[in-house]
Amino acid sequence: MKRDLDAVIKAYDVRGLVPEQLDGDLAERLGGAFARVTGASAAEGGPGAVIVAHDMRPSGPELVERFCAGVTAQGVDVVNIGLASTDMAYFASGQLELPGAMFTASHNPAGYNGIKFCRARAVPVGRDTGLGAMRDLVKHEIDAPEGVAPGRVRSIDLLGEYARFLHMLVPLTGIRPLKVVVDAGNGMGGYTVPKVLGGDSLEIVPLYFELDGTFPNHEANPLDPANLVDLQARVVAEDADLGLAFDGDADRCFVVDERGAAVSPSALTALIAEREIARRPGATILHNLITSRAVPELVRELGGTPVRTEVGHSFIKAHMARTGAVFGGEHSGHYYFGSFFNADSGMLAAMHVLAALGRSQAGTRLSELVADYARYVPSGEINTRVADTDAATAAVHDAFATRPGVEFDNLDGMSVEGGTWRFNLRPSNTEPLLRLNVEAATSDEMTEIRDEVLALIR
Repeated sequence: MKRDLDAVIKAYDVRGLVPEQLDGDLAERLGGAFARVTGASAAEGGPGAVIVAHDMRPSGPELVERFCAGVTAQGVDVVNIGLASTDMAYFASGQLELPGAMFTASHNPAGYNGIKFCRARAVPVGRDTGLGAMRDLVKHEIDAPEGVAPGRVRSIDLLGEYARFLHMLVPLTGIRPLKVVVDAGNGMGGYTVPKVLGGDSLEIVPLYFELDGTFPNHEANPLDPANLVDLQARVVAEDADLGLAFDGDADRCFVVDERGAAVSPSALTALIAEREIARRPGATILHNLITSRAVPELVRELGGTPVRTEVGHSFIKAHMARTGAVFGGEHSGHYYFGSFFNADSGMLAAMHVLAALGRSQAGTRLSELVADYARYVPSGEINTRVADTDAATAAVHDAFATRPGVEFDNLDGMSVEGGTWRFNLRPSNTEPLLRLNVEAATSDEMTEIRDEVLALIR
């Protein structure tokens, strides 16, 4: 194939513009490659089937159809669960113990689509665990195996089972009444929220629940504060108890409190960690290195074991499997659960917040509930375009190395600890950017450290 496969088949998924980078032909080749790489064929001792799902993007059904053609040509059946959030696809993979392919471009603009892959039980597939081999296969024609009948496609509906499974993990029965504004961003939250959060004691105020992959209201990326503005205003106008915002494929969740103020993902990580440790005393909790230090502090105070990881879902999931952790949180709004096949689920994180608030003392506000978890002042992630990321990082290292008591580590980029403050400076994997996250005991100290580092790299 003449297209630039490295621009489409990335480190952790497939992602590209449709049809310029990702079209039906490539989808069909990827289907054949996925069947081969996962060993799904029953003739080869595999499970004999793979799961396929898609989000609301207009290009999804056609790409799925062509992908299925590639899979079935290899003698492998397809279980098509149709419209789904990404965590619903992980649930299907876990419950049915089958490899899965989820067609989504997550929070990317409307012109994009992509595929997230996993092996049976939602084990992630990345460049070194299958995607690299798939890229090599799709460069050539993938022949059908001799003497093997084509596979078949069957469709099933797992939305009800998915909802029941989540409620088994985090029951919402018996909580006090809560009014919740939910911004689905025209993404898959508009499909899953009514089934999962409807009923009980929750009054759901829907915002942009219409499935529309052109995103007519705002981008389905709640990590950008501009995309939370509508939710924040509606929470205040409705006098709601809280607001929830999901990204396009609803695997990430962001929360705003009753005042319309965004709740830090680090505070949510700490809240959920406390609930999981109460359920499993002494449990291991994962947090990535840009999560607030309040998280490992709290975990230790509660008798748990905090484990610090690199940024990125493949690292978190690998650590989950290796350490037996019950929970892991990332500052990007991804939350991972050992009880959910070590996979991430924005919906399950939202349910933990609802359960915690709903079982708190009557009159308790969400802002009060999370206040104890906000021990430090964060800068938020600041991206700076630089010509030479290594040289800029070295300049920062040299400037801070002369300070007494300062400690460095290079787990992911460069982390610098200075007693009451700390920061992480790490390069982007895809652009000439440095990403800076600073945290300090006071706002003045955070501002001072932030501005000093930015002056050095800019």
